[in-house]
Amino acid sequence: MSAYLFVIGLCVVVIVSFFFNLLAQKTNIPSVLMLILLGLGLQQVLKYYGIVPQYYNTLEVLGIVGLIMIVLEAALDLELKKEKWPIIWKSFVIAFASLAFSSVLIAYVTQFFIQNMEFFPALIYAIPFSIMSSAIIIPSVANLSKDKREFMIYESTFSDILGIMLFYFLIENVNASGAGEVAFAVGSNIILTLVISVVLSYGLTYVIQYIKTSARFFLFLAVLVLLYAVAKLFHLSSLLIILMFGLLLRNHKILLWGRLSRWLNDKAIDGLFENFKMVTIESSFLVRTFFFVVFGISLSVETLVNWEVWMMSGLFLLILYVIRYFMFFTVERKDIFPQIFLAPRGLISILLFFAIPEDFKVPEFESGALLVVIIFSSLIMAWSLISQTSKARALKRKGNGDPELPTNSSEEQSSKNHYDEYFYRN
Repeated sequence: MSAYLFVIGLCVVVIVSFFFNLLAQKTNIPSVLMLILLGLGLQQVLKYYGIVPQYYNTLEVLGIVGLIMIVLEAALDLELKKEKWPIIWKSFVIAFASLAFSSVLIAYVTQFFIQNMEFFPALIYAIPFSIMSSAIIIPSVANLSKDKREFMIYESTFSDILGIMLFYFLIENVNASGAGEVAFAVGSNIILTLVISVVLSYGLTYVIQYIKTSARFFLFLAVLVLLYAVAKLFHLSSLLIILMFGLLLRNHKILLWGRLSRWLNDKAIDGLFENFKMVTIESSFLVRTFFFVVFGISLSVETLVNWEVWMMSGLFLLILYVIRYFMFFTVERKDIFPQIFLAPRGLISILLFFAIPEDFKVPEFESGALLVVIIFSSLIMAWSLISQTSKARALKRKGNGDPELPTNSSEEQSSKNHYDEYFYRN
């Protein structure tokens, strides 16, 4: 293939992805689905011309960068304030419990369909299916009420971070001989990484405020990726480094005290946060666009004609939404619609699925199950949001007020700004 044709193809994909986002804004159908379908279409075109792309290394590299960008984006969204504590703890409990219960039950269902599969590999496969996608949820909930919107942002963010950490903790401690050894290994790993993360985060934040060149943001993104990769080679929980840096940049007025607070210029850090966030969002847009398209190209369409794939995927979805309903009914108890249906699977699920080590891979597990869960969980979310919007508009026309949509110009502008801020996440 000509280098010029390749460059033209990349540019066309980015442009099409932008218009997919505009379409998603109008229809509430996640652009993720459109990008995957675009990838499937490109797969057929490449087959027609006899081109066999080598996509595995591309997926692996995009996956590493995408993982870092997701955790960094999530950390930059977590605002630690006392008045937000009820939303924070409730969303954390629901995210953690849903992840734990879903992973275990999906692992048992997987063992039922694949008879010779042991529980631990089944659990590794189950975790990607149990993680919500903040990349899809955050831009999709802009029109919900403020409390529901913030709740979904926190819950999806916690689900991403907890799921990623659980996945890698299990893989890295597979050879432990007992629960005590696992607990010690995980605990010591977390403590050591936290100490390193705090020191590095304070140091990076201190240095970045004095760098005035225009390329400083991509410089520090490169530094963060480097730190992640080096820490990974030493088997540390390197995502904590990314998480701590993002939290410090977002909440430096709370997390800095005493002499540390005098080292940093609040005005400079606030400006850095806004610019860093925008660069992160723009970069994430590119990474996610190419990742989902490459994922679509790499999919084996033949697996979708297997009835066991559809039955297994259906049971996975049933488990996810039943557990979600139970957790919301237990913790939140009231006004739980449409939140219980906002549980799409997306980039994180794909990243972790392809990150499963060779030692745990089971050839009998069809990747088509992941595609089915991603598509239908996204369609269920789109249906619930459309229903909620239609209901709110009907109430407004009847003159009964509108509990979900903004009722004055300032709130409308606030909602619009919120969507614009996260527009490229999808």
